Amino acid sequence: MDAELKKQLSKIANTIRELSMEAVQKANSGHPGLPMGCAEFGAFLYGVLLRHNPKSPKWLNRDRFVLSAGHGSMLLYSLLHLSGFGLSMDEIKRFRQLHSKTPGHPEFHITDGVEATTGPLGQGVGNAVGQALGLKLLEERFNSPEFPLLNSKVYCLAGDGCLMEGVSSEASAFAGHLCLDNLVLIHDANKITLDGFLAESGSEDTKMRYLAYGWEVFELDGYDFDQMEKIFFHLRDQQTKPTLVIMHTVIGKGSPNKAGTHKVHGSPLGAEEVEATKKALGLPEEEFYVPQSVYTYFEQKLVKDAALEQKWKEMYRRFSDTKTDLAKQFMQMVEKRLPADLEEELHKLEVKSPMATRSSSNVVLNKLGELLPQLIGGSADLSGSDMTMMKKYSILAKGEFSGRNIKYGIREFGMASIATGLSQTDMIVPYIGTFLTFSDYMRNAIRLAALSKVQVIYQFTHDSIFLGEDGPTHQPVEHCASLRTIPNLHVIRPAEANEVKMAWIAALRYRGPTAIILSRQNLAEIAACKVPYEQGMAKGAYIIKKESAKPDFTLIATGSEVSLALDVAAALEKIGKAVRVISMPCWEIFEAQSEEYKKSVIGGDLGRRVSIEAAVSFGWSKWIGPEGIAISIDTFGESAPMSDLAAEFGFTVDSILDRLLK
Repeated sequence: MDAELKKQLSKIANTIRELSMEAVQKANSGHPGLPMGCAEFGAFLYGVLLRHNPKSPKWLNRDRFVLSAGHGSMLLYSLLHLSGFGLSMDEIKRFRQLHSKTPGHPEFHITDGVEATTGPLGQGVGNAVGQALGLKLLEERFNSPEFPLLNSKVYCLAGDGCLMEGVSSEASAFAGHLCLDNLVLIHDANKITLDGFLAESGSEDTKMRYLAYGWEVFELDGYDFDQMEKIFFHLRDQQTKPTLVIMHTVIGKGSPNKAGTHKVHGSPLGAEEVEATKKALGLPEEEFYVPQSVYTYFEQKLVKDAALEQKWKEMYRRFSDTKTDLAKQFMQMVEKRLPADLEEELHKLEVKSPMATRSSSNVVLNKLGELLPQLIGGSADLSGSDMTMMKKYSILAKGEFSGRNIKYGIREFGMASIATGLSQTDMIVPYIGTFLTFSDYMRNAIRLAALSKVQVIYQFTHDSIFLGEDGPTHQPVEHCASLRTIPNLHVIRPAEANEVKMAWIAALRYRGPTAIILSRQNLAEIAACKVPYEQGMAKGAYIIKKESAKPDFTLIATGSEVSLALDVAAALEKIGKAVRVISMPCWEIFEAQSEEYKKSVIGGDLGRRVSIEAAVSFGWSKWIGPEGIAISIDTFGESAPMSDLAAEFGFTVDSILDRLLK
């Protein structure tokens, strides 16, 4: 590498150290160690390697950088500020403050240039795998020798903690299986964790581990620009496998008294150490100092970055003029556009009755696959049980990325984090499936998807004790309630096939994550549920049986218990009771309705309110009030046939009448 460029990159690296330690010090909170230890790599990455345009942060063919070790966020924020992403110095100074664009860990929807919401260690690796996989899918669909529209790389920086978390193992093994040759994982190997030396808790051979996954592995000195140039430029042009670069660094490099120790991992250096570090690095006393030459360097690079994107836009215009049908599909995926007649198409779709909602969902899904090129899905080794397979399309395999079905293997957490990465390509709507009880394995990835407001659809089947003989290990009882506590997540439990159709419309229209909760047992069609989307699912809850007089009871149910509620209502009416029945497939959508609508459904004097759901009662008091009755299951299930379980747990008409009339 040219000596002058090395000098400039060293100056950028020390500027990163300056901004990082001072922002952490000003906030009196944060992690200065990683940004200081990885400063040279950051300077090389943003100063030389990345093919992107900071002035156009969503350019589709950009290289992407995911900071899996999100606690080191000041590395990223420093680089976003210096390289021209529009992150101001005022925001750097507001690090970790209320409503700043520099929160403690990077957040996908807040700050331009942040490619994934990271923090819980290891998930950024999964997000990066998902992004890389998504780009391979898009390359296969749209690229040609004449128009190589998409050929970017995904770089991910992970610490020792990221690689210790199991989710990174799941995602890395999957990436190796598919041989994702556009993914580069950089391991910040500083041998320090928050609690002390890595040797106190880990001694694995990381290189051998990744070789076993089928990756290529390189090692480099994290302060040698020549090695960086050699390795990363080789990978840019000749990468054939997912690649791990083990980068040996010193945590907190530059700090005279704390470098190489856990004391610089998760705490400010302290005013005296900041002063000593600046002196040791030859930095001026001025706070948040950035040499003009650093700004100038990146300003000059921005001109080249803009020209790179402009050249791509010109190629896209030729592509659009030449391959009009493919270009229309490309734009449909960019816009995630839905057909104007989608609801009509789904209403016409024939679904036999009775049918398990997992099966009716598969019928819907296969139709959607024909209509929506952006829809790509998979399962954690359960596609034959959770019914996630799109039958007209092939399964992805090494070197075969034309399919639209993904077999993730038994890797639920990895699958969920990868799906988030697929969504972050901005052109794919991913869906993934498993049994509802296994949503616990995925929970933190679902939470980050909700925090990020990315569109992922989770198809959770075997939704209650009524899956039967597999018993309480597989019978979910608390899971719907648990998922409903996650902000921004829509949880939809449809009653039968008509509601399943409308649940998919709701999930496709919502620009956030949705969990569709589906039954294993057959459910009959309910005529009252066959209503237009805007009158039913779009409201979250709606009346499916009106009372004949002032109600004695109002029954509110979800999923397979809606038909049971109608049977209970019929029995009550035979003894002279007036009853209203409400199907409430999605609490979150209902909560978002106008007060006027909510009162029309569930407000006023509606007699005794009763919830019927084969799950825990937690949360239902909001809708039924303190005097209401929750027909629920507040214990674990049992291993037995479905009919025996219904009798045992009180989910029969006679059992519910006994509760209501005693």
